[in-house]
Order: sequence, then structure tokens, then C-alpha cells
Amino acid sequence: MTRSRIELPVTADDRRIARLAALAVGLTLAEAALPSPVPGVKPGLANIVVLLVLLQYGWRAAAWVSGLRVLAGGLLLGMLFAPGFWLSAAGATASLALLAVARHLPERHFGPVSLSVLAAFAHVGGQLALAAAWLLPFAALIKLLPVFAAAALVFGTVNGLVVSRLLAAPNPDKRQSAPCLIP
Repeated sequence: MTRSRIELPVTADDRRIARLAALAVGLTLAEAALPSPVPGVKPGLANIVVLLVLLQYGWRAAAWVSGLRVLAGGLLLGMLFAPGFWLSAAGATASLALLAVARHLPERHFGPVSLSVLAAFAHVGGQLALAAAWLLPFAALIKLLPVFAAAALVFGTVNGLVVSRLLAAPNPDKRQSAPCLIP
């Protein structure tokens, strides 16, 4: 009996997505080590990578990076399929859904900073919607809303400014039109 072997072709795009997802996972792990004064409030450093991927390579690549980040981050942090994993997945899904629409808005008014702020609010909204449906009473969530909204505004703005700086950085590789975090 001969064994058959299935070979899947691996493209340069697959390798790029894997490297960028690994960077996003690394930022997720680093962020998990940071102390948080309010549970659930984090800067969303991995969202910098997701937004860069969206602006450089498109929505599909960003969705892959985000999905792999949520899955691998959940696995490596030991919370795969725990409530925190589902909250992260809900936030990432809401953020990606909003970015799918928002990336078609006029670039003159919706650059990296505004896209980042919109994505941060969508992320918080997705998490709070799932928490309201599954974990906490709605009245308790309403009390948390100002804290999460302020965090989304601040961290979304800061992350968007980082993305703007990275996109404006000179590119040593003249073959690409936009700089890449990982070649």
C-alpha cells in the first residue's frame, strides 16, 4: 500500500500573512503582560499590524492576520474558547466588518487615524454586545461604556498615529510602493 501525500502550494502572500500574523500575535502576548487598571482595557497594539495590512494588502489579508491573531493568541494565552477568546473574536469581527465598509470612504476624510478610531469603537462595541448577550446585565455594561469609549478614542488615535508614521516612513526597498513591517 502506498501512501499518498497532499501538498499545498505556499505562496509569497501566504508567507507574508504568516509573518505579519506572528508579529500581531507577539504584540498580543506582550500586551497581555502589561498591567491594566481596568479589566478589559488594553491598547490594542496588534490592531496596528491589522490596520497596516488592510492599507497595504487589502481587507482579505487583514482578515487573515486578525483571525490568526485571535486564534493563536487564545491558544498561547491559555484562553482558547474561554469567554475572553470569544470577546476578542467578537471585537475583531465587528472591527473587520466596519473596516470592510470604511475603507471605501473618501481617503481625504478617512485616513489611518480615523479608520483606527472607528475600528477601536467597533471592537469595543462587538465585545460589549457579546457581553450583554452572554455574560453581564445590560445595566452593568452601560456603566462601563464611558470608560471603554474613552479607551477606544485614546488608543484608537494613538494606534492610528503610529500607522500614519509607519506608512510615511521612507521605504528602503524601492520595489514596493508602501513600507512593510516585515519584508
